Amino acid sequence: MNAFADWLLSLAHALFNPGFCPGDWVWATVAAGALTALFPVAGAVLVALMRKFTGNRYDTGTIAAIGVIAFVFSFGLPWMAFNGISGIYRAAAEGTSSLSKADLATLNREYCSFIGTQSKYLGGGQNIFETIFYPSGNVLAYGYYLGALVGLPLLALLFMILQARTAMRRGPKWPGRLLWVGFVMFVVFSVGVSANAGVFLWLGFIPIAMLGIIPIALVGPPPWSVINKPERPRPEPRREPPPQVPPPPPPPQQQPPKQYAPTAVAPAAQELAAAPGPVPLPPGSTANGGGRYRRIKRLGHGGFGTVWQAVDNQLGRTVALKIAHAPDRDTEERMRREARALAMVDHPNCVRVYDLVEEPDGLALVMEYLEGQSLATAVDTMGPLDDVAAGRLWATMAGALAAAHEKGVLHRDVKPSNVILDPQGMPHLIDFGIARSRGDSTMTATGMMIGTPDFVAPEQAAGAAASPASDAWQLAATVSYALSGYPPRGTRETPMAALMAAARAEPVSKLPQRSAHARLLIASLDNEPRRRPTLHTVVREVEGFLSRAGKSMDGPVTRIVPRHGGTTRAMPPR
Repeated sequence: MNAFADWLLSLAHALFNPGFCPGDWVWATVAAGALTALFPVAGAVLVALMRKFTGNRYDTGTIAAIGVIAFVFSFGLPWMAFNGISGIYRAAAEGTSSLSKADLATLNREYCSFIGTQSKYLGGGQNIFETIFYPSGNVLAYGYYLGALVGLPLLALLFMILQARTAMRRGPKWPGRLLWVGFVMFVVFSVGVSANAGVFLWLGFIPIAMLGIIPIALVGPPPWSVINKPERPRPEPRREPPPQVPPPPPPPQQQPPKQYAPTAVAPAAQELAAAPGPVPLPPGSTANGGGRYRRIKRLGHGGFGTVWQAVDNQLGRTVALKIAHAPDRDTEERMRREARALAMVDHPNCVRVYDLVEEPDGLALVMEYLEGQSLATAVDTMGPLDDVAAGRLWATMAGALAAAHEKGVLHRDVKPSNVILDPQGMPHLIDFGIARSRGDSTMTATGMMIGTPDFVAPEQAAGAAASPASDAWQLAATVSYALSGYPPRGTRETPMAALMAAARAEPVSKLPQRSAHARLLIASLDNEPRRRPTLHTVVREVEGFLSRAGKSMDGPVTRIVPRHGGTTRAMPPR
């Protein structure tokens, strides 16, 4: 320790030793404190560089590596420097120093009357612990030492926390605690340092601790491609059941557990979604309407078909009936594809399919009837959502899309008008009319693009195959609209102009810059699909924001305002 401290102090004296009050060695002590502050900075830079390759995978080896870096750079080296330099000064004050005669000659020199001999000033007197808890001077001197020996370390701790948080960007912050906890240990174990030497060491430490955030920030966070990389599954030991005891069969109505986070598309599900054949319908349903559904009123009319509110005469429940305009073979196949896609998706915030029936005017898809209004209508009439509501919307819809992707289904037309807010303020994803399994063509048979130009992903507009990243882009664009009231690329005079802007991958210009979600929106709206965070990552980031804000992810997107007569309407929160 003495050799290390001797080298560090000699280097500091060579770099900075102005010959004026309070003395060359006092100024060298300030420089030594600045050099010591470089060690925690170097540790944080190493952690940031390590995360470039490991992302957010904190297994035993990664945590051990961060712990070793924290122990060496935040505790060990700074402690050796501070205590070693104090020991050199104490030895010089007692006349037993290992410094050269030339160094001792200048160290024993007096520059200021109130300082006296530098060796006695820096190496004599009380240590930090005695000065704070057993003061021997007047009140003014005690205030000076208290501010310098307590206030400066607390300020340095603040910068250490900022360094750790900067090194842990795009991930959980808890591993960064190892860095600043090691620094706290260094402060505690340095109470034996000479009080006067400690004051000037901390004076040099503070500026470098503050400026050290810059090189850590320049290293940058790990790329999304590393963060999104799935962990390697651990091989499980092969276990063969006893041949004489076969495993018991599962209960007849046992359902597999729901998993909403993964966004990878299952190959087997892709084939199921794209293959021709009968649609998987619930038990007891029929493929023939037979006058079972009585229409009440028309809910919507578009280029593909008409949606009616209807009543199921057999079950007595209200349903949504989607009937195609032209009952040709392509239209019927598209209807069957939508029914097949929705029948496979199981998520409380995805519209459910009940049946596929033959009506007098064509094939009809029988779906869950959702009372409420679209997100587009809510934002247009009552204003944008706040960050908490938008976070709930984003996390909920990301989970719904992830459930669809897990079954091999891509939505391909996520937009504000396809998100319905029910009377309880909860969002639901509807209109899987253009849903297809991954790998299908982006264009229809007539050469028209499927999707809405203002909310279409750049690669889709350019004719590339859709992917889960395309749905993630469209969802981020929908959330951006909910926060700002504008599509992310702004509005265009015609749909063709909007489509050309998307195909040229024009930069987004209408993002909500003051939103807490601005950083995640910028990443999710990246023109390069592989650089976008996955839906699983989005859910984790938004859940972290809501948790820090003290809000639940399961709350409503809108607040419920009662009307006269007992009905309700949904309003975006202000």
